[in-house]
Amino acid sequence: MRVLAIQASPNDDGLTATCARQALQGAQQAGADSELVNLCELDIERCRQCEDGWGICRREGNCIITDDFQALREKLWAADALVLSVPVYYGDLSESAKAFLDRLRRCEATQGENNRVKGTPVLGIAAAGGGGGGTATCALTMERTFGPMGMPIFDILPVRQRTKSYVLPALVGAGAAFTEWSREQQ
Repeated sequence: MRVLAIQASPNDDGLTATCARQALQGAQQAGADSELVNLCELDIERCRQCEDGWGICRREGNCIITDDFQALREKLWAADALVLSVPVYYGDLSESAKAFLDRLRRCEATQGENNRVKGTPVLGIAAAGGGGGGTATCALTMERTFGPMGMPIFDILPVRQRTKSYVLPALVGAGAAFTEWSREQQ
């Protein structure tokens, strides 16, 4: 079992990254191999909506942009499960997470049997700093993103600065339970 975690915060020591590491700790305790990717260290452009928005991505499942997107997509293809930990910005995904997920959805959701992420289980984490609002709407965006790609959602967990004292330890258990559930999905 291989679990890929993507954390989408530029702060590698912040709440979002810590959440991803906690979930991976649980996955490792359940016997999974794991990898943590800091999305903000990669060069991933936003979708250009080429060809009036109906580009090669929708026809062929490939993107015309040459950046780090394809390499990360291939890591996801090689994984058995995905942990996505995103900071909540203005009640939504961070810009880096949105850029990656928008392009992934365009390349995968329309590919039918060639959709290579279909069936890949997801554990989502919406990490809100500051005032702590927006986790529910961020979670809804994650749900609406993974659904069209056929990626079953194990859970989407909210965490806020004021709740991290009990949510962070719970993420270890969530990572372990997610790994066991993902094994059953194979």
